Amino acid sequence: MKERGAVWIPDSGNETYTNPIIQADYSDPDAIRVGDDYYMTSSSFSHFPGLPILHSKDLVNWKIISHAVSNYPLPEFNSVQHGNGIWAPAIRFHKGEFYIYFGDPDNGVFMTKAKDPRGPWEPLQLIRKAKGWIDTCPFWDEDGNAYLVHAWARSRSGIKHIITVNKMSADGKTILDDGVKVFCDSVNHNTMEGPKVYKRNGFYYIFAPAGGVKPGWQTILRSKNIYGPYEAKIVLEQGSTKINGPHQGAWVQTQTGEDWFIHFQDRYAYGRIVHLQPMTWENDWPVMGEDYDKNGIGEPVATFKKPNVGKKYSVSVPQTNDEFSENKLGLQWQWQSNFTNDWVSLKERKGWFRFYSQPYLNNTKNIYMASALLMQKFPAPSFEAVTKVELSSGDVNANAGIVIFGYDYTRFGIKKTLDGYKIFQSVCINAEKGTEEKNISVKDVASNKVYLKATVLESFSEQGIPIAKCKFSFSADGKSFEQIGNEFIAKEGRWVGAKIGLFSESANPTKSSFADFDWFRFK
Repeated sequence: MKERGAVWIPDSGNETYTNPIIQADYSDPDAIRVGDDYYMTSSSFSHFPGLPILHSKDLVNWKIISHAVSNYPLPEFNSVQHGNGIWAPAIRFHKGEFYIYFGDPDNGVFMTKAKDPRGPWEPLQLIRKAKGWIDTCPFWDEDGNAYLVHAWARSRSGIKHIITVNKMSADGKTILDDGVKVFCDSVNHNTMEGPKVYKRNGFYYIFAPAGGVKPGWQTILRSKNIYGPYEAKIVLEQGSTKINGPHQGAWVQTQTGEDWFIHFQDRYAYGRIVHLQPMTWENDWPVMGEDYDKNGIGEPVATFKKPNVGKKYSVSVPQTNDEFSENKLGLQWQWQSNFTNDWVSLKERKGWFRFYSQPYLNNTKNIYMASALLMQKFPAPSFEAVTKVELSSGDVNANAGIVIFGYDYTRFGIKKTLDGYKIFQSVCINAEKGTEEKNISVKDVASNKVYLKATVLESFSEQGIPIAKCKFSFSADGKSFEQIGNEFIAKEGRWVGAKIGLFSESANPTKSSFADFDWFRFK
Protein backbone atom coordinates (compact mmCIF):
# COMPACT_ATOMS: atom_id res chain seq x y z
CA MET A 1 0.00 0.00 0.00
CA LYS A 2 1.38 3.41 -0.98
CA GLU A 3 2.06 5.80 1.89
CA ARG A 4 0.35 9.16 1.79
CA GLY A 5 2.81 11.71 0.50
CA ALA A 6 5.04 9.07 -1.09
CA VAL A 7 5.78 10.67 -4.44
CA TRP A 8 8.92 8.62 -5.19
CA ILE A 9 9.05 4.91 -4.32
CA PRO A 10 12.30 3.05 -5.12
CA ASP A 11 10.96 -0.36 -4.06
CA SER A 12 9.49 -1.87 -7.23
CA GLY A 13 7.53 -4.51 -5.32
CA ASN A 14 9.03 -7.41 -7.28
CA GLU A 15 12.29 -7.95 -5.34
CA THR A 16 14.02 -5.19 -7.32
CA TYR A 17 14.62 -1.51 -6.69
CA THR A 18 15.06 1.56 -8.88
CA ASN A 19 17.67 4.21 -8.19
CA PRO A 20 17.72 6.65 -6.55
CA ILE A 21 16.76 4.97 -3.29
CA ILE A 22 16.10 8.48 -1.90
CA GLN A 23 14.98 11.05 -4.46
CA ALA A 24 15.79 13.95 -2.15
CA ASP A 25 18.77 16.08 -1.20
CA TYR A 26 20.75 13.98 1.29
CA SER A 27 24.22 15.19 0.39
CA ASP A 28 27.35 13.22 1.37
CA PRO A 29 25.51 10.21 2.82
CA ASP A 30 27.20 7.83 5.23
CA ALA A 31 25.63 4.62 6.49
CA ILE A 32 26.25 1.67 8.79
CA ARG A 33 24.57 -1.57 9.81
CA VAL A 34 24.06 -2.46 13.48
CA GLY A 35 22.45 -5.89 13.83
CA ASP A 36 19.48 -5.98 11.48
CA ASP A 37 19.17 -2.19 11.25
CA TYR A 38 20.72 0.31 8.87
CA TYR A 39 21.34 3.96 9.73
CA MET A 40 22.25 6.88 7.50
CA THR A 41 23.21 10.49 8.05
CA SER A 42 24.15 13.30 5.69
CA SER A 43 25.35 16.87 5.42
CA SER A 44 22.91 19.47 6.69
CA PHE A 45 25.14 22.57 6.46
CA SER A 46 23.44 25.53 8.20
CA HIS A 47 19.90 24.11 8.25
CA PHE A 48 18.48 23.05 11.61
CA PRO A 49 17.62 20.73 13.13
CA GLY A 50 20.67 19.12 11.54
CA LEU A 51 22.43 15.80 11.03
CA PRO A 52 19.32 13.81 10.04
CA ILE A 53 19.29 10.17 11.08
CA LEU A 54 17.49 7.82 8.70
CA HIS A 55 16.67 4.18 9.37
CA SER A 56 16.08 1.21 7.08
CA LYS A 57 15.70 -2.54 7.40
CA ASP A 58 16.72 -3.33 3.80
CA LEU A 59 18.82 -0.41 2.42
CA VAL A 60 16.01 0.54 0.02
CA ASN A 61 13.15 1.78 2.23
CA TRP A 62 14.11 4.63 4.57
CA LYS A 63 12.51 6.82 7.26
CA ILE A 64 13.80 9.82 9.19
CA ILE A 65 13.96 8.88 12.87
CA SER A 66 15.79 11.81 14.50
CA HIS A 67 18.33 14.60 14.22
CA ALA A 68 21.63 14.51 16.08
CA VAL A 69 21.79 18.32 16.35
CA SER A 70 18.98 20.66 17.33
CA ASN A 71 20.76 24.02 17.13
CA TYR A 72 24.43 24.77 16.42
CA PRO A 73 26.54 25.79 19.43
CA LEU A 74 28.06 28.86 17.74
CA PRO A 75 26.32 32.26 17.92
CA GLU A 76 26.93 33.14 14.26
CA PHE A 77 24.51 30.35 13.32
CA ASN A 78 21.69 32.32 14.90
CA SER A 79 21.84 34.03 11.51
CA VAL A 80 21.80 32.33 8.13
CA GLN A 81 25.16 30.87 7.05
CA HIS A 82 24.50 29.44 3.61
CA GLY A 83 26.79 26.50 2.82
CA ASN A 84 28.65 26.60 6.13
CA GLY A 85 28.41 24.37 9.19
CA ILE A 86 27.94 20.62 8.97
CA TRP A 87 29.85 19.07 6.07
CA ALA A 88 30.00 15.37 5.16
CA PRO A 89 29.53 13.51 8.46
CA ALA A 90 30.57 9.96 9.25
CA ILE A 91 28.48 7.68 11.47
CA ARG A 92 30.04 4.73 13.31
CA PHE A 93 29.06 2.24 16.03
CA HIS A 94 31.75 1.54 18.62
CA LYS A 95 31.50 -0.25 21.97
CA GLY A 96 27.74 0.06 22.19
CA GLU A 97 27.50 3.72 21.16
CA PHE A 98 26.76 5.59 17.94
CA TYR A 99 29.27 8.28 16.99
CA ILE A 100 29.00 11.04 14.39
CA TYR A 101 31.99 13.15 13.35
CA PHE A 102 32.04 16.02 10.90
CA GLY A 103 34.33 18.81 9.80
CA ASP A 104 33.12 22.40 9.89
CA PRO A 105 35.49 24.07 7.40
CA ASP A 106 35.67 27.28 9.43
CA ASN A 107 35.69 25.96 12.99
CA GLY A 108 37.07 22.43 13.20
CA VAL A 109 36.11 18.86 13.97
CA PHE A 110 32.93 18.15 15.94
CA MET A 111 31.69 14.92 17.50
CA THR A 112 28.46 13.73 19.08
CA LYS A 113 27.37 10.32 20.32
CA ALA A 114 24.31 8.45 21.56
CA LYS A 115 23.37 5.03 22.86
CA ASP A 116 20.22 5.11 20.71
CA PRO A 117 20.24 6.71 17.24
CA ARG A 118 16.74 8.04 17.96
CA GLY A 119 18.37 10.11 20.68
CA PRO A 120 19.10 11.79 22.87
CA TRP A 121 22.42 12.76 21.27
CA GLU A 122 25.06 14.40 23.39
CA PRO A 123 25.79 18.09 22.78
CA LEU A 124 28.33 18.67 20.04
CA GLN A 125 31.95 18.61 21.20
CA LEU A 126 34.61 20.55 19.31
CA ILE A 127 37.45 18.03 19.51
CA ARG A 128 39.86 19.96 17.29
CA LYS A 129 39.77 23.63 16.35
CA ALA A 130 41.01 23.81 12.76
CA LYS A 131 40.60 25.64 9.48
CA GLY A 132 39.81 23.73 6.30
CA TRP A 133 39.46 20.25 7.82
CA ILE A 134 36.45 18.54 6.22
CA ASP A 135 34.87 15.15 5.60
CA THR A 136 36.17 13.56 8.79
CA CYS A 137 35.85 9.83 9.47
CA PRO A 138 36.90 7.96 12.64
CA PHE A 139 38.42 4.48 12.70
CA TRP A 140 39.04 2.19 15.67
CA ASP A 141 41.58 -0.54 14.86
CA GLU A 142 41.62 -4.03 16.40
CA ASP A 143 44.73 -3.17 18.42
CA GLY A 144 42.91 -0.39 20.27
CA ASN A 145 44.44 2.50 18.34
CA ALA A 146 42.06 5.12 16.98
CA TYR A 147 42.44 7.41 13.99
CA LEU A 148 40.68 10.18 12.11
CA VAL A 149 40.95 10.54 8.35
CA HIS A 150 39.98 13.80 6.66
CA ALA A 151 40.16 15.88 3.49
CA TRP A 152 40.74 19.60 2.98
CA ALA A 153 38.55 22.48 1.79
CA ARG A 154 40.46 24.41 -0.84
CA SER A 155 38.35 27.52 -0.13
CA ARG A 156 39.79 27.65 3.41
CA SER A 157 43.18 25.95 3.13
CA GLY A 158 44.27 26.17 -0.51
CA ILE A 159 44.46 22.35 -0.54
CA LYS A 160 42.10 20.09 -2.46
CA HIS A 161 43.85 16.79 -3.27
CA ILE A 162 45.38 15.56 0.00
CA ILE A 163 44.08 12.92 2.42
CA THR A 164 45.37 13.15 5.99
CA VAL A 165 45.31 10.62 8.84
CA ASN A 166 45.47 11.78 12.47
CA LYS A 167 45.98 9.76 15.63
CA MET A 168 42.99 9.99 17.95
CA SER A 169 42.45 9.07 21.59
CA ALA A 170 40.68 5.76 22.17
CA ASP A 171 37.61 7.51 23.52
CA GLY A 172 37.33 9.53 20.30
CA LYS A 173 37.40 12.88 22.10
CA THR A 174 40.89 14.16 21.31
CA ILE A 175 43.01 14.51 18.18
CA LEU A 176 46.55 13.70 19.27
CA ASP A 177 48.69 15.09 16.43
CA ASP A 178 48.76 17.32 13.36
CA GLY A 179 48.33 14.37 11.03
CA VAL A 180 50.23 12.52 8.32
CA LYS A 181 49.69 13.12 4.62
CA VAL A 182 48.88 9.64 3.30
CA PHE A 183 47.82 10.40 -0.25
CA CYS A 184 48.43 13.17 -2.77
CA ASP A 185 48.01 12.80 -6.53
CA SER A 186 46.92 16.07 -8.13
CA VAL A 187 47.33 14.64 -11.64
CA ASN A 188 45.25 11.45 -11.54
CA HIS A 189 43.02 12.06 -8.51
CA ASN A 190 42.54 15.80 -8.11
CA THR A 191 40.00 17.17 -5.63
CA MET A 192 40.08 14.22 -3.25
CA GLU A 193 37.34 14.43 -0.63
CA GLY A 194 34.79 12.49 1.40
CA PRO A 195 37.18 9.80 2.71
CA LYS A 196 35.71 6.83 4.59
CA VAL A 197 38.13 4.32 6.15
CA TYR A 198 37.57 0.56 6.54
CA LYS A 199 39.63 -2.58 7.12
CA ARG A 200 39.31 -5.97 5.38
CA ASN A 201 41.66 -8.95 5.02
CA GLY A 202 44.55 -7.00 6.52
CA PHE A 203 44.13 -4.04 4.16
CA TYR A 204 43.18 -0.52 5.17
CA TYR A 205 40.84 1.00 2.61
CA ILE A 206 40.00 4.66 2.11
CA PHE A 207 36.96 5.16 -0.12
CA ALA A 208 37.22 8.69 -1.54
CA PRO A 209 35.67 10.44 -4.54
CA ALA A 210 37.91 12.53 -6.76
CA GLY A 211 37.57 14.87 -9.71
CA GLY A 212 34.76 17.07 -8.38
CA VAL A 213 31.10 16.52 -7.59
CA LYS A 214 29.54 16.32 -11.05
CA PRO A 215 32.47 15.19 -13.26
CA GLY A 216 34.18 12.97 -10.70
CA TRP A 217 34.56 9.29 -9.85
CA GLN A 218 35.05 6.92 -6.92
CA THR A 219 38.64 6.15 -6.01
CA ILE A 220 39.70 3.39 -3.62
CA LEU A 221 42.98 3.65 -1.72
CA ARG A 222 44.50 0.44 -0.30
CA SER A 223 47.43 -0.21 2.02
CA LYS A 224 48.69 -2.68 4.62
CA ASN A 225 49.48 0.26 6.90
CA ILE A 226 47.06 2.97 8.03
CA TYR A 227 49.72 5.56 7.13
CA GLY A 228 50.37 4.10 3.67
CA PRO A 229 51.81 3.97 1.13
CA TYR A 230 48.45 3.60 -0.63
CA GLU A 231 47.67 2.14 -4.01
CA ALA A 232 44.83 3.83 -5.90
CA LYS A 233 42.18 2.42 -8.20
CA ILE A 234 39.09 3.98 -9.81
CA VAL A 235 36.15 1.63 -9.25
CA LEU A 236 33.03 3.64 -10.20
CA GLU A 237 32.42 6.33 -12.83
CA GLN A 238 29.54 7.80 -14.81
CA GLY A 239 30.67 6.09 -18.01
CA SER A 240 27.81 5.51 -20.41
CA THR A 241 25.11 6.26 -17.82
CA LYS A 242 23.28 9.48 -16.91
CA ILE A 243 24.43 9.30 -13.27
CA ASN A 244 27.03 12.02 -12.78
CA GLY A 245 29.71 11.86 -10.11
CA PRO A 246 29.10 9.29 -8.74
CA HIS A 247 30.11 10.98 -5.51
CA GLN A 248 30.98 10.09 -1.92
CA GLY A 249 29.20 7.54 0.18
CA ALA A 250 29.49 4.38 2.25
CA TRP A 251 30.29 0.66 2.03
CA VAL A 252 27.72 -1.42 3.92
CA GLN A 253 27.68 -5.20 4.38
CA THR A 254 24.36 -6.96 5.02
CA GLN A 255 23.81 -9.57 7.69
CA THR A 256 23.81 -12.18 4.89
CA GLY A 257 27.28 -11.13 3.72
CA GLU A 258 26.36 -9.04 0.67
CA ASP A 259 28.26 -5.81 0.00
CA TRP A 260 26.66 -2.56 -1.16
CA PHE A 261 27.79 1.00 -1.81
CA ILE A 262 25.65 4.09 -1.12
CA HIS A 263 26.57 7.33 -2.91
CA PHE A 264 25.02 10.52 -4.19
CA GLN A 265 24.38 12.09 -7.58
CA ASP A 266 24.07 15.86 -8.06
CA ARG A 267 20.85 16.71 -9.94
CA TYR A 268 21.09 20.50 -9.90
CA ALA A 269 17.82 21.96 -8.50
CA TYR A 270 16.80 18.54 -7.18
CA GLY A 271 19.89 18.34 -5.01
CA ARG A 272 22.19 15.47 -4.19
CA ILE A 273 20.10 12.32 -4.34
CA VAL A 274 21.04 8.90 -2.97
CA HIS A 275 21.86 5.77 -5.01
CA LEU A 276 22.60 2.17 -4.05
CA GLN A 277 25.15 0.09 -5.99
CA PRO A 278 25.85 -3.64 -5.79
CA MET A 279 29.41 -4.37 -4.76
CA THR A 280 31.67 -7.44 -4.77
CA TRP A 281 35.37 -8.06 -4.23
CA GLU A 282 38.05 -9.23 -6.68
CA ASN A 283 41.68 -9.58 -5.64
CA ASP A 284 40.95 -7.53 -2.53
CA TRP A 285 39.58 -4.60 -4.56
CA PRO A 286 35.92 -3.57 -4.49
CA VAL A 287 33.93 -3.92 -7.72
CA MET A 288 30.92 -1.60 -7.89
CA GLY A 289 27.89 -1.30 -10.17
CA GLU A 290 28.08 -2.82 -13.66
CA ASP A 291 30.90 -2.40 -16.18
CA TYR A 292 28.67 -1.61 -19.15
CA ASP A 293 31.43 -0.23 -21.41
CA LYS A 294 33.91 -2.98 -20.44
CA ASN A 295 36.75 -0.64 -19.48
CA GLY A 296 37.33 -2.27 -16.12
CA ILE A 297 35.49 0.43 -14.13
CA GLY A 298 31.98 0.01 -12.77
CA GLU A 299 29.09 2.28 -13.69
CA PRO A 300 25.94 3.03 -11.65
CA VAL A 301 22.97 0.72 -12.10
CA ALA A 302 19.46 2.05 -12.70
CA THR A 303 17.65 -1.01 -11.34
CA PHE A 304 18.87 -4.10 -9.52
CA LYS A 305 17.83 -6.95 -7.28
CA LYS A 306 17.15 -5.77 -3.74
CA PRO A 307 19.69 -6.57 -1.02
CA ASN A 308 19.23 -9.91 0.70
CA VAL A 309 18.72 -9.06 4.36
CA GLY A 310 17.05 -12.34 5.31
CA LYS A 311 13.50 -10.96 5.45
CA LYS A 312 11.05 -8.89 3.44
CA TYR A 313 9.99 -5.45 4.62
CA SER A 314 7.20 -3.05 3.65
CA VAL A 315 7.62 0.04 1.52
CA SER A 316 8.77 3.13 3.38
CA VAL A 317 9.94 6.60 2.29
CA PRO A 318 11.27 9.68 4.11
CA GLN A 319 8.42 11.75 5.54
CA THR A 320 6.84 14.51 3.44
CA ASN A 321 3.26 15.22 4.61
CA ASP A 322 2.48 16.94 7.88
CA GLU A 323 -1.03 17.14 9.31
CA PHE A 324 0.22 19.34 12.18
CA SER A 325 -1.72 17.11 14.56
CA GLU A 326 1.17 16.53 16.98
CA ASN A 327 2.83 18.92 19.41
CA LYS A 328 5.98 18.97 17.28
CA LEU A 329 6.78 19.41 13.63
CA GLY A 330 7.53 16.46 11.39
CA LEU A 331 11.17 15.44 11.10
CA GLN A 332 11.28 16.49 7.45
CA TRP A 333 11.21 20.21 8.30
CA GLN A 334 14.23 22.47 8.77
CA TRP A 335 14.86 26.16 9.38
CA GLN A 336 17.56 28.22 7.67
CA SER A 337 19.55 28.72 10.87
CA ASN A 338 19.29 28.11 14.59
CA PHE A 339 15.66 28.53 15.55
CA THR A 340 13.58 29.62 18.50
CA ASN A 341 10.26 28.15 19.61
CA ASP A 342 8.51 31.53 19.71
CA TRP A 343 8.39 31.62 15.90
CA VAL A 344 5.59 29.06 15.89
CA SER A 345 2.98 27.20 17.93
CA LEU A 346 1.34 23.82 17.54
CA LYS A 347 -0.76 24.31 20.69
CA GLU A 348 -2.56 27.63 20.22
CA ARG A 349 -4.98 26.04 17.78
CA LYS A 350 -5.19 22.27 17.98
CA GLY A 351 -4.50 20.51 14.68
CA TRP A 352 -3.06 23.66 13.10
CA PHE A 353 0.43 25.05 12.70
CA ARG A 354 0.52 28.68 13.82
CA PHE A 355 3.34 30.57 12.15
CA TYR A 356 3.85 34.02 13.66
CA SER A 357 4.63 36.73 11.13
CA GLN A 358 8.31 37.57 10.60
CA PRO A 359 9.80 40.91 9.45
CA TYR A 360 11.63 39.32 6.49
CA LEU A 361 12.04 42.43 4.35
CA ASN A 362 12.93 44.99 6.99
CA ASN A 363 16.15 46.66 5.82
CA THR A 364 16.71 44.12 3.04
CA LYS A 365 15.59 43.60 -0.54
CA ASN A 366 14.84 39.89 -0.34
CA ILE A 367 14.46 36.95 2.05
CA TYR A 368 17.64 35.06 1.12
CA MET A 369 19.06 35.65 4.60
CA ALA A 370 15.79 35.02 6.46
CA SER A 371 16.11 32.45 9.24
CA ALA A 372 12.42 31.76 9.84
CA LEU A 373 11.54 29.89 6.66
CA LEU A 374 10.19 26.40 7.36
CA MET A 375 11.24 24.17 4.48
CA GLN A 376 11.89 20.63 3.35
CA LYS A 377 13.62 18.94 0.43
CA PHE A 378 12.09 18.33 -2.99
CA PRO A 379 10.86 14.71 -2.65
CA ALA A 380 10.58 13.71 -6.33
CA PRO A 381 11.21 14.98 -9.88
CA SER A 382 7.52 15.87 -10.29
CA PHE A 383 4.98 16.43 -7.54
CA GLU A 384 2.21 18.62 -6.16
CA ALA A 385 2.31 20.25 -2.74
CA VAL A 386 -0.92 21.62 -1.27
CA THR A 387 -1.65 23.48 1.95
CA LYS A 388 -4.67 25.07 3.58
CA VAL A 389 -3.96 28.42 5.20
CA GLU A 390 -5.94 30.94 7.20
CA LEU A 391 -4.45 34.40 7.57
CA SER A 392 -5.04 36.32 10.78
CA SER A 393 -7.33 39.30 10.30
CA GLY A 394 -5.58 41.69 12.66
CA ASP A 395 -2.66 42.90 10.51
CA VAL A 396 -2.98 44.75 7.21
CA ASN A 397 0.65 43.92 6.41
CA ALA A 398 0.39 40.16 6.96
CA ASN A 399 1.06 37.62 4.20
CA ALA A 400 1.78 33.90 4.19
CA GLY A 401 1.99 30.90 1.92
CA ILE A 402 4.34 28.60 0.01
CA VAL A 403 7.97 29.36 -0.80
CA ILE A 404 10.24 27.57 -3.29
CA PHE A 405 13.75 28.52 -2.31
CA GLY A 406 17.26 28.55 -3.77
CA TYR A 407 19.56 31.07 -5.43
CA ASP A 408 16.34 32.08 -7.19
CA TYR A 409 13.13 31.88 -5.18
CA THR A 410 9.44 32.53 -5.44
CA ARG A 411 6.75 33.19 -2.86
CA PHE A 412 3.10 32.44 -3.50
CA GLY A 413 0.38 33.11 -0.98
CA ILE A 414 -2.33 35.29 0.52
CA LYS A 415 -1.94 38.80 1.91
CA LYS A 416 -4.15 41.33 3.61
CA THR A 417 -4.33 44.87 2.23
CA LEU A 418 -6.50 47.92 2.81
CA ASP A 419 -8.50 46.74 -0.18
CA GLY A 420 -9.10 43.25 1.18
CA TYR A 421 -7.38 39.91 0.70
CA LYS A 422 -5.18 39.16 -2.32
CA ILE A 423 -3.45 36.13 -3.80
CA PHE A 424 0.03 37.07 -4.95
CA GLN A 425 3.25 35.72 -6.41
CA SER A 426 6.64 37.38 -6.03
CA VAL A 427 9.99 36.32 -7.48
CA CYS A 428 13.64 37.02 -6.78
CA ILE A 429 16.38 36.05 -9.27
CA ASN A 430 19.97 35.76 -8.04
CA ALA A 431 18.86 36.36 -4.48
CA GLU A 432 22.33 35.61 -3.13
CA LYS A 433 23.56 38.75 -4.93
CA GLY A 434 21.10 40.97 -3.07
CA THR A 435 18.67 41.55 -5.92
CA GLU A 436 15.21 42.84 -5.12
CA GLU A 437 12.17 40.60 -4.75
CA LYS A 438 9.44 41.70 -7.15
CA ASN A 439 5.69 41.18 -7.18
CA ILE A 440 4.61 39.74 -10.52
CA SER A 441 0.95 38.83 -9.98
CA VAL A 442 -1.91 39.84 -7.69
CA LYS A 443 -5.54 38.70 -7.68
CA ASP A 444 -8.46 39.48 -5.38
CA VAL A 445 -9.82 36.73 -3.16
CA ALA A 446 -12.97 36.81 -1.05
CA SER A 447 -11.76 35.23 2.17
CA ASN A 448 -8.75 34.94 4.45
CA LYS A 449 -9.01 31.15 4.09
CA VAL A 450 -7.49 29.62 0.97
CA TYR A 451 -5.93 26.46 -0.46
CA LEU A 452 -2.56 26.90 -2.16
CA LYS A 453 -1.01 24.44 -4.59
CA ALA A 454 2.50 24.31 -6.04
CA THR A 455 3.02 21.95 -8.98
CA VAL A 456 6.57 20.93 -9.91
CA LEU A 457 7.22 19.20 -13.23
CA GLU A 458 10.56 17.87 -14.40
CA SER A 459 11.87 18.65 -17.87
CA PHE A 460 15.35 18.67 -19.42
CA SER A 461 17.56 21.18 -21.18
CA GLU A 462 19.14 20.42 -24.54
CA GLN A 463 22.23 19.37 -22.61
CA GLY A 464 20.19 16.91 -20.53
CA ILE A 465 20.26 18.99 -17.35
CA PRO A 466 17.12 18.46 -15.24
CA ILE A 467 14.86 21.50 -14.88
CA ALA A 468 12.21 21.88 -12.17
CA LYS A 469 9.34 23.92 -13.62
CA CYS A 470 6.92 25.26 -11.00
CA LYS A 471 3.34 26.48 -11.41
CA PHE A 472 0.94 27.84 -8.80
CA SER A 473 -2.81 27.79 -8.22
CA PHE A 474 -5.31 28.56 -5.46
CA SER A 475 -8.78 27.48 -4.45
CA ALA A 476 -11.54 28.59 -2.12
CA ASP A 477 -12.88 25.06 -1.57
CA GLY A 478 -9.89 22.78 -2.16
CA LYS A 479 -11.52 21.27 -5.25
CA SER A 480 -11.51 23.81 -8.06
CA PHE A 481 -8.10 25.49 -8.51
CA GLU A 482 -7.28 28.61 -10.51
CA GLN A 483 -3.77 29.18 -11.82
CA ILE A 484 -1.99 32.43 -11.00
CA GLY A 485 1.32 34.04 -11.78
CA ASN A 486 4.21 32.92 -13.96
CA GLU A 487 6.02 29.65 -14.35
CA PHE A 488 9.09 29.58 -12.12
CA ILE A 489 12.28 27.57 -12.66
CA ALA A 490 13.58 26.32 -9.30
CA LYS A 491 17.30 26.69 -8.61
CA GLU A 492 19.62 24.96 -6.18
CA GLY A 493 21.21 26.79 -3.26
CA ARG A 494 24.69 26.73 -1.71
CA TRP A 495 25.58 22.99 -1.75
CA VAL A 496 21.88 22.10 -1.45
CA GLY A 497 18.93 21.48 -3.74
CA ALA A 498 15.88 23.69 -3.97
CA LYS A 499 13.54 23.55 -1.00
CA ILE A 500 9.80 23.96 -0.60
CA GLY A 501 7.99 25.15 2.48
CA LEU A 502 6.13 27.89 4.31
CA PHE A 503 6.57 31.55 5.10
CA SER A 504 4.67 34.06 7.25
CA GLU A 505 5.50 37.76 7.06
CA SER A 506 4.57 41.21 8.27
CA ALA A 507 6.43 44.49 8.16
CA ASN A 508 5.51 45.19 11.81
CA PRO A 509 4.57 41.85 13.36
CA THR A 510 2.81 41.42 16.68
CA LYS A 511 1.43 38.33 18.42
CA SER A 512 -1.87 38.98 16.64
CA SER A 513 -0.09 38.71 13.30
CA PHE A 514 0.14 35.11 12.16
CA ALA A 515 -1.00 32.47 9.69
CA ASP A 516 -2.54 29.13 10.62
CA PHE A 517 -1.76 26.16 8.36
CA ASP A 518 -4.07 23.14 8.64
CA TRP A 519 -1.80 20.67 6.84
CA PHE A 520 0.88 20.34 4.14
CA ARG A 521 0.48 17.43 1.70
CA PHE A 522 2.23 15.99 -1.32
CA LYS A 523 0.89 13.94 -4.18
